Amino acid sequence: MFKSLQWKVVAMFLLLVFAILSIAGTFFIFSVTNFYNQLFAEEMDSVFDPVFVEHLEAGGGEEYLANTLSAYTARMGIDSYRSCYIISASDGRIIHTFAGGNNLPATNTPNMISALSGTIGREVNSRSSFMDYAVPIHLGDSDYIIYVIDSKDDLTKIIQQIFTIILQALFLGLVISFVLGYFLSKAITTPIANLTRQAKRLSEGEFESKIEVKSDDEIGTLTKTFNDMSSKLQENLIEISREKNKVEAMLLNMTDGVMAFDTLGNSIHMNPTAGKMFRIEKGEKLNFDDFFSSIGTDIRMGDLLYFNENRKCERDIDFENIHIKANFVAFEDEKDNTSGVLVVLHDITKQQKLDFSRREFVANVSHELRTPLTTLKTYAETLHDMLVENPTACNFLNTILNETDRMSRLVKDLLVLSSLDHSAHLNKTVFSLRGLIKDVVSTMKMVAKEQGHKISFSTTTELPEFYGDRDRLEQVLYNIISNSIKYTPNGGKIDIFSGWIYNDVYIKIRDNGIGIPEKDLSQIFERFYRVDKARSRELGGTGLGLAISKGIVEAHNGTIKISSKVDAGTEVLITLPVIEPDSTL
Repeated sequence: MFKSLQWKVVAMFLLLVFAILSIAGTFFIFSVTNFYNQLFAEEMDSVFDPVFVEHLEAGGGEEYLANTLSAYTARMGIDSYRSCYIISASDGRIIHTFAGGNNLPATNTPNMISALSGTIGREVNSRSSFMDYAVPIHLGDSDYIIYVIDSKDDLTKIIQQIFTIILQALFLGLVISFVLGYFLSKAITTPIANLTRQAKRLSEGEFESKIEVKSDDEIGTLTKTFNDMSSKLQENLIEISREKNKVEAMLLNMTDGVMAFDTLGNSIHMNPTAGKMFRIEKGEKLNFDDFFSSIGTDIRMGDLLYFNENRKCERDIDFENIHIKANFVAFEDEKDNTSGVLVVLHDITKQQKLDFSRREFVANVSHELRTPLTTLKTYAETLHDMLVENPTACNFLNTILNETDRMSRLVKDLLVLSSLDHSAHLNKTVFSLRGLIKDVVSTMKMVAKEQGHKISFSTTTELPEFYGDRDRLEQVLYNIISNSIKYTPNGGKIDIFSGWIYNDVYIKIRDNGIGIPEKDLSQIFERFYRVDKARSRELGGTGLGLAISKGIVEAHNGTIKISSKVDAGTEVLITLPVIEPDSTL
């Protein structure tokens, strides 16, 4: 029962009244007792003043002493509760008694001891069961003590009456407190109970009912606020439900697959498209690492959650003749805490088939163009030799030869790309990577010297013997360094670094040329993509050099990255894994 707020308020009222009356009653009783004791001492002081004591001592004789005190019994308040004794100080014998027996209730009190020592004993002790007063009297050669003692019986009766009154007041106060506390607590707890019931209805989805506001106090304000909150909550839930249904409809009908996993790697959502891609039954639970490992995808949940550079990445997945591009991204909650990983799946099977057909077409056309271009160049050179005395004809033939050479370079590059697309076998040998770089740098120095460039080469660590296709990697270096030479203003600087870190070797080519705009960096490795198309054609570029370089590096299981700023220069980083000669790619 006392778990209820209402009864807690009632109990608090009762305890408060009980504590106040108990403390007040106790204080009142002690005050009355102290007052009564002090009053007794003051009464005796008024009787036995120094003048009266001198008068008693000057009278002479025990009889005079007794008669004089007998006349003062009314002032001393001698009655059935208060007695007066004349006691011999030498032997403690009672000489005379007023309104009392011959037996003293106590003879070794502090006041009696004080009188025996020659001083008036008037000490007040509230805790004692009696009150006493002792006066020393010297009559000739004899010493006497006038001893007044009160049994406190009248004080006890007064205290009992006061205690009875306090108990009656306490009982009446508790009854009144109970009634007032009950109704006051009910006035407080009834609106709270109504709010509780309404909150329970809200949790069950009932938003229509409202609480009646019966007052303008704080509770009434709370009730109004609760009703407003209920209305706004209903509106927000309707909006959230609408958005949820919209998102669910989009996920159910979108052509891309969507999968979501929590931080423990357990699947929390999967749309029908994703289930259809991987032949997963509806409601089937998956584990991130186990699932993607089973389909041959090299990715781990921990890499996405705990390594910032891997929080967003892509993987190509081949599953039962379906080619899928998977985009992985870690998502966060409203407190910026990582909540899981989202996987978006794109079916690129048709796109790959079209791309394959396009590459087949380009390869076939390129192959077919080689012979007519060779023939065209041969006949043009022959005509040039025959018409050497005709300047106009020679100019036309020079143009034909230049364009034929450019077409031949383009066809050659297309054939290289075609061979890389078809995973052509690399002619791998063990060679010195440092020696390869030095040879390329030595050759390109002659070309760079014509434009006043300075080329430097340095290694941060010793380079291991490398197992790979030397000619293809040489082509990559020629492509990158020649680009640096072409797109760096005269008198530029080109630095080449290399080193060995863990199981990878790296080659870094840095220049201080014109740079590449940030918007073009994402497309720089695409075929035929040129940042400055007019200048690229002027310098004889085909737009395939970087695409070929990327294909060769990736054929060695390496990576190539470009970072650049306009008018600040470009840096190309090539990373290649060190593979033993008996290993297979």
